[in-house]
Order: sequence, then structure tokens, then C-alpha cells
Amino acid sequence: MAVVLTLRWAGVAPEQYDAMLDTVGWEKQVPDGLVLHVAWFEQEVMHVTDVWDAEDDFRRFYAERLAPAVQVVGLAGQPDVRFTPVHRRFVAPGAGGGA
Repeated sequence: MAVVLTLRWAGVAPEQYDAMLDTVGWEKQVPDGLVLHVAWFEQEVMHVTDVWDAEDDFRRFYAERLAPAVQVVGLAGQPDVRFTPVHRRFVAPGAGGGA
């Protein structure tokens, strides 16, 4: 079942997020099951909203690729992560990639 992941991680700066992207390369080697990823920052907090085909897809990606990169980049603390079942998904025609 598809899920929405919401993540809030205090103390993560945009430069650290960019270092994670460079280390993990999820835009070049898209993880199995990732449908959508959006990140933003406000008041020294990183926010992420993802859509995954299944919660297990994210958990596998985290264990195999993301967790080791967290150590390399040196992110402090722990994120608040929540999963919610997707009720409906719509992607606007022509929507696509990058920043």
C-alpha cells in the first residue's frame, strides 16, 4: 500500500541536505518504490514529504543507503518520521523532476 512519509528533523541545514543528496544520489539512482520527494527548510528545521509505494521500500532505502550517509555527513539528533496510507494520488500532467 502506498504511503506518505512526513519527516521533520531539527538542526539540519540546507548544506547538510545537499551533502546527503551528493552522497546518496537518490536523484540519479532512484530508490525502488520512491514516487515523490519534496524538501524544504524553515526555522532551522528540515521538512520532507515523500510518497512511497510501500513503507518497506523506504525502510530498505534507509537501511542500505541513507543511514550510512547520515553518518558520513554527520547529522545530529533523530528525525520525527511518520507514515500515513495514501488515500488518493494525482500527478499534474507535465509535472517532473528537479528543483
